[in-house]
Amino acid sequence: MRMRPTLSWTPAEDLPPGTTDLEPVADALSTGGVLVLSGAGISTESGIPDYRGEGGSLSRHTPMTYQEFTGDAQARRRYWARSHLGWRTFGRARPNAGHRAVAAFERHGLLSGVITQNVDRLHQAAGTGNVMELHGSLDRVVCLTCGTFSPRRELARRLEEANPGFDPVAAGINPDGDADLTDDQVGDFRVLPCAVCGGILKPDVVFFGEAVPPERVEHCRTLVREAASLLVLGSSLTVMSGLRFVRQAARSGKPVLIINRDATRGDRHARSRVALPLGAALTRVAGRLGIPVDGQAEDLAKP
Repeated sequence: MRMRPTLSWTPAEDLPPGTTDLEPVADALSTGGVLVLSGAGISTESGIPDYRGEGGSLSRHTPMTYQEFTGDAQARRRYWARSHLGWRTFGRARPNAGHRAVAAFERHGLLSGVITQNVDRLHQAAGTGNVMELHGSLDRVVCLTCGTFSPRRELARRLEEANPGFDPVAAGINPDGDADLTDDQVGDFRVLPCAVCGGILKPDVVFFGEAVPPERVEHCRTLVREAASLLVLGSSLTVMSGLRFVRQAARSGKPVLIINRDATRGDRHARSRVALPLGAALTRVAGRLGIPVDGQAEDLAKP
């Protein structure tokens, strides 16, 4: 039986309330050694919706699972048609004030690293260098048969050539780069095999229902052990892939601070949760620390 991943949770009534006090965040950053854990909420101001916030994509869309993708050719057709269209939007997304603030904190030596649950590479585009992509990146493609990696832009070009005139209007774009299309819009979209061995191609991202590679998890655990504190930005922490690092930090007595407008599954482990928009909140923190946040970011990650 195929198991569905945990996509939502119900906040307990006894969770501590959110605050608007940014002093604990500023204090942690001024001390240095802060490890950032970011989620989809940091990219909403770049035009990429999150999963669970107000208007989040889960209200209209269930993400593709690894089991569906690998076991059903028609599911792969739907995925690649929708992802091919969504990639065009992802390719135009640019870092926002939240990404730029994180990059500024790194430049000033306040961060020990960044773990991101996002697959959009907007942290790198803003100039952040030390980024661990927990769930991979949409700009790479991997063959499930021979293991060859290739740039997403190369596959996008091949798909354009194989599907001339494919340009449906999507109802929405999701955090995983998947566009909302009906089966009629997908039609007979042509899926392409690996150019090396003819195997099945998959974006180099961790699907729902798929495990994060163990070596990646262990590297993140090491980052948590070496950090002075953990700052969560824009994640509901619903899935264990991110929540485990919050629990690890809390068990070891490291301060956990969260900036997220809605309650999170990690609130009970945190010193505080700031319920403010991320871009404005991080810009204000940077201002208190006397750190300028660049208004422009060089696009280092997009094809």
